[in-house]
Amino acid sequence: MNRRTFRRAVLSLGIATATLVGAVATPAYARPDHLAPAPAVASPVFAITDGVARQVALTGRSELTRLGVSAASGPVDLLAAGVDARLLGQLRAANHRLLAAKGLPGGTGSLLRLRLAHPDMRAALARGEAPLVAATPPDDSATSVTAYDRSGATVVLDAARVPQRPVLVVDVDTERALTAGLALMRQELGARGIGGTAPARPATRHSGVTASAGYWATRVDAVRLNDDEEPWIKGDAEIYNLVAGFGLDGKVKVDLVQMPYLDHDGTTYQPNQLLVHFSAYKYNLADVVMMEDDGDTNYAALVKAIAGALLVIVDGGAYTPLVNAILDAVPTSWYTDDPDFVDAWYTLSTASSGRRHGAAANGWMDLSPYWVEQF
Repeated sequence: MNRRTFRRAVLSLGIATATLVGAVATPAYARPDHLAPAPAVASPVFAITDGVARQVALTGRSELTRLGVSAASGPVDLLAAGVDARLLGQLRAANHRLLAAKGLPGGTGSLLRLRLAHPDMRAALARGEAPLVAATPPDDSATSVTAYDRSGATVVLDAARVPQRPVLVVDVDTERALTAGLALMRQELGARGIGGTAPARPATRHSGVTASAGYWATRVDAVRLNDDEEPWIKGDAEIYNLVAGFGLDGKVKVDLVQMPYLDHDGTTYQPNQLLVHFSAYKYNLADVVMMEDDGDTNYAALVKAIAGALLVIVDGGAYTPLVNAILDAVPTSWYTDDPDFVDAWYTLSTASSGRRHGAAANGWMDLSPYWVEQF
């Protein structure tokens, strides 16, 4: 079962909401509760990158060969690739539309990149075989990939088998997009009073006869996501987390924590990364929603939806899990076209340790308490 199927299963299941959330021990939550996924809708990002793929394919044999040689060494920024003026004008217009589709400011820069679909295609490029050009499909479960040859004609490829002919892929620079997107989200969440800049609570840790000032955090010692069997054309996704709890002022507080190392499913990473900082929380509990940007995320729409959902939650004197409020705010179309939800972890505390599987059963994290000591 691939990761997208997992997410669809999560959306169709109900939740047996536990009420004893004040206890330090891990409560037995079921999987997150959501509406059924909406019918698939056209991806605005794919419409743009697919158009660019055809434009690149039509650029001319020598130009396409040069781009292929460059892409064989690593992803190429298309706006900086030295293409002819006609294509450059088309690329600039497409990049402008792409920034709007992802809800990012114009100063973000170029998001259009070109890469070789698979390392095994380098030999065919070296032999001088003319590459096809395709855009990354938004659907992880797609059974076919539409590519373009030098005449602009479509060539349908099997999504499950790496083709012998080399394929150049037009996709989004998700690393740059995520950096800009999280900056936008932090700014907007902070402006609404639910960002990660709340005052911290001083704490003292006593060890034997000495005492030290600092605070408790939750550290990720290891993390792994399940194998997703994604098609050969898909690139690395960018993973980030929404860490949510109640601030000292009683308002919902959201921190955004990036995991830039988590490139592949089926691989165990040992980052020793601090995930939850409890110094600014009213309760000794926080929730984590893991998300990814593999192209389509509109950050302006995402932060607006999440802020709108969280601002209406009132501190009632006991901790309220926030995972469902966050995920219910995410447009249901994202769970069909662009599966941005990865997994969720309920009610982590300063005592959380050992292996914790996500509520969607799509991954696990090995956690441990960590004392952050002041100088």
